[in-house]
Amino acid sequence: MIDDLREEEIVNKVGGRFKLSTLIQKRMVALNAGGRPLVDIESKDKMQIVIEEIKQDKIYLDTASNLRITGNSTEAGGPLDFDPAIL
Repeated sequence: MIDDLREEEIVNKVGGRFKLSTLIQKRMVALNAGGRPLVDIESKDKMQIVIEEIKQDKIYLDTASNLRITGNSTEAGGPLDFDPAIL
């Protein structure tokens, strides 16, 4: 799983290491808030789920660095507006 993050393919897919870490963080927040996984894998490890979602082009960052889900599905949490003041 961590080896996937070292590969340039996944880094280039999202537009760089900063965008990759931002995408992972935002999707992890969505999953922790109750969002459903967009991929069907055996693992319950949320990091592995997020990496697989990226590899399968299920999630991406829009031009404003907002989390977006491919297609119109909102069942997995949809675009997430994160308010750090809530924490």
